[in-house]
Amino acid sequence: MSVIWIVIILSAIGLVSGILIFIVNKVLPREPESLKRAEQVAQYLPGYNCGACGYPGCFAYAQAAAEDKDIITKNPCATVLQDESMLSGIEEALGLEIDTSQMNKKAVVHCYGVTVPLGDYEGIKTCDAANSLVGGFKRCSYGCLGFGDCAVVCPQDAITIDEVRNVAVVDPDKCTGCGLCINQCSKGIIELVPADSNIVFRCSYESLKDIPGRERCDEGCLHCRKCFKACEHDAIIWNREKGIPEFDFSKCIMCGECIEACPHNRLIELKNVVPHKPALKK
Repeated sequence: MSVIWIVIILSAIGLVSGILIFIVNKVLPREPESLKRAEQVAQYLPGYNCGACGYPGCFAYAQAAAEDKDIITKNPCATVLQDESMLSGIEEALGLEIDTSQMNKKAVVHCYGVTVPLGDYEGIKTCDAANSLVGGFKRCSYGCLGFGDCAVVCPQDAITIDEVRNVAVVDPDKCTGCGLCINQCSKGIIELVPADSNIVFRCSYESLKDIPGRERCDEGCLHCRKCFKACEHDAIIWNREKGIPEFDFSKCIMCGECIEACPHNRLIELKNVVPHKPALKK
C-alpha cells in the first residue's frame, strides 16, 4: 500500500471520528448548568453535612443555592459566614455580594446554673431523658440540666459544661451560630443573638407562671426591672407575660447601663462568658 493511501485512510478515519464526536456531543444530554454551579459552590462549603442550614447535606445546600441565590441569605451557612475564603468563593461562584453584617449569629444560654437538684437523678444521663421522665430535677424548672446534649451536637466544640455551676457555656469565639444546639436543648433556653450584640441575659425563670413546687434559684433574675429602667435607648423590652427582659439589639449601643444596674449580675458582656473549673484538690 502506497503512502498516499495510508494518508487517505487515516484522514478518513479522523474525519469520521470527528463527525461521530460532533453528533454525540449534540445528541447526548449535557450536564445541567445548575449542577456545574452547585459543584462550584460545594467546594467552598465546610463539608460538615450538619444540616443546620435546613438541608440534608452540604451538596444539597449547594444545589439549592445554585438554583436560587437567595438561599444563601435565607438559610445561611454559619461556618461560611465566618470564613472569608469560603464566602468569597461562593460569591464568585454565584456572582453576588453577600452582606454578612446582619447575618452572623452567636448562641447564648439563658441560665447561670448553680440551681440545686431536688433529688438524686439515676436515669439516662441526657437532658432529653431527664426532662422527659421527671421534667428536670432541679429547683428551678427552667434551669440548664447540665448533661450536655447541646455540646454533643456542636460541630465547633464551642459548648462545654461548667464544672462548678453545672451549666452549658458557649464559647463565643468558637461558636459559628449554626443553631444546632437550640433544637437539642430540652429546656429551650438557648438562643441565637446577633454576633455583635455582646450582651447575655443569663436567666429564664418566668416569675409570672404558676408552676406548683418550683422555686427560683438564689442566683437568678430578681425581676426588679432595674435593667429595663436603666436603658435610655428602648433596647430592653420588658416581657410582661414572662416577667423577664428581652432585647432589641438594633437599638442597643452597648453603653453598659443595664449591666451596671443588674443587682445579680445576670446581664454580662458576651466576651465575659467563660466556663469555671473547680479548684485543684491539694
